[in-house]
Amino acid sequence: MLFERPDDDTLYDALIARRADYEGQAYVCVKTTGIFCRLTCPARKPKRENTVFLDTIAACMHSGFRPCRRCRPLEQPGREPVVDELLARLDSEPEARWSEDELVRRGFDPSTVRRAFKRALGMTFHDIVRYIRLGGAARQLADGARVIDAQIEAGYESPSGFRTAFQRLVGKAPALSQNRELLFADWFDTPLGPMIAVADRTYLHLLEFHDRKALPSELEALQKRVRSSVAIGRTPVIDQIEAEIRDYFEGRLTVFKTPLALGGTPFEKHVWAKLVDIPVGQTRADLAREMERPEVVRAVGRANGANQLAIIVPCHRILGADGSLTGYGGGLWRKQWLLRHEEKVRAQAKMEETA
Repeated sequence: MLFERPDDDTLYDALIARRADYEGQAYVCVKTTGIFCRLTCPARKPKRENTVFLDTIAACMHSGFRPCRRCRPLEQPGREPVVDELLARLDSEPEARWSEDELVRRGFDPSTVRRAFKRALGMTFHDIVRYIRLGGAARQLADGARVIDAQIEAGYESPSGFRTAFQRLVGKAPALSQNRELLFADWFDTPLGPMIAVADRTYLHLLEFHDRKALPSELEALQKRVRSSVAIGRTPVIDQIEAEIRDYFEGRLTVFKTPLALGGTPFEKHVWAKLVDIPVGQTRADLAREMERPEVVRAVGRANGANQLAIIVPCHRILGADGSLTGYGGGLWRKQWLLRHEEKVRAQAKMEETA
């Protein structure tokens, strides 16, 4: 009978209990650290929301995760000795240039090595070498290294081959990551569905509902604007906004303190500041007139639509000129829910003040 992988909740329970039931049949990828482990790994267990479960080592590495040095998921009993020998050398000789000529020089037959690794791990030895080196190249570029230096360090003689592989790994060409801090993206659940957060180590750049139609184009525009790339992972900023959004939905928070990277034009930033000034539980039907600039009503509407920080910059508090619900990127049903929620929060705050 073919193995049918259990659902992620079952696998997470196995991870917490360090059960070997699914040894070699599923692996846990930890988004906060970028590593993947066996389910029996003795390391400290990640939170459920920070885990991704994949069936094969190849899938883990193709997704950009690197093997854990503690549980060593690449090591498996009963396979051809050449696999373990080369993995050990890869670990102990990180600076070695593992070309086919180098394999021959060390007494290995490249064809035998290729077949042995494909049978054991679903990928070749050189695939593993490249993915490990590309991860290092991404970090080097973010620290300001030249593209040519990172290319050579990753073991690529061809610039075009390096660009293609790097783009597959991190989503953008290497030059766009030079001297730029990588952005990280992760999602978390809310009562209105998952939200996607994108941040660097200091600022939040984007917060949107996962099914917003404009999200792909927003991500592309963000990467072009900051000249960097988005990788899967977390930063303290994402942890902070997740906690604040949770408190917001539970009615305990009305003012967000997460540091924001506002990338709009001066006019857009002015509009967004006006939005933030609208108190919780209130709405505005004519923000342009309130700004004493009724002639820019359409520009105000476009600025609302350009907002990439849902809930934090509360464009949901803007109504039509007749007081009706108008378009909202997250969907009118969410806009209505948010306004009702904020009305309840405001009413509760008034009751507490008079109590």
